[in-house]
Amino acid sequence: MVEPTDAIIRLAASCICGSDLWPYRGDDDVDHTPMGHEYVGAVTEIGDEVKTLRVGDFVVGLLGILAARQLGAERIIAMSRHADRQAIAREFGATDIVEERGDAGVARIKERTGGYGAHSVIEAVGTQESMMQAIRATRPGGHIGYVGVSHDVSLDGLELFFSGVHLHGGPAPVRRFLPELIQLIWDRRIDPGKVFDLTLPLEDAVEGYRAMDERRATKVLLTV
Repeated sequence: MVEPTDAIIRLAASCICGSDLWPYRGDDDVDHTPMGHEYVGAVTEIGDEVKTLRVGDFVVGLLGILAARQLGAERIIAMSRHADRQAIAREFGATDIVEERGDAGVARIKERTGGYGAHSVIEAVGTQESMMQAIRATRPGGHIGYVGVSHDVSLDGLELFFSGVHLHGGPAPVRRFLPELIQLIWDRRIDPGKVFDLTLPLEDAVEGYRAMDERRATKVLLTV
């Protein structure tokens, strides 16, 4: 314990995030850089000034299609070329699947939205292709939330201006939504854990990274 506002969490498991694959592939500097930022555990100790946690509380993360469904979206279009991920997307509430990428993917989305594009889009990859696809698949006046960590993405200011879309970036305000979402999980109304299709002990983390990089696993859970 360093500060009176600190809390200590005993980890039970850690997840491999898609953004962890960037340093794994050598695209980001990994010199003495700790890996991993998604974890599940229990609070074992809190500082004197901590007011919102208690010893024994649990920490967990959540997903996007489930959130859209919970917020009342009637039509949810998921973009995926992999059958296993498509199945999970369907189970979580996706009504449509688009396999095409780039301009072909944009055209397919517009076909399914009366030629207008989607009202709201989540860009969760962080590449040039995925960002431009998100912008072009959104109708004028629509919203794009990009949560994918950007890697060498360059935006054409003129195209963005005339697209008429609202572009929102930055980490999600987890604390704002976490209590409600945790309750939904606790009440078994949603089950985000279904995305984990490979569970390995922490000492086999290398295989977990390899499996996600090679698209043999959708999401890997490393147990401690």
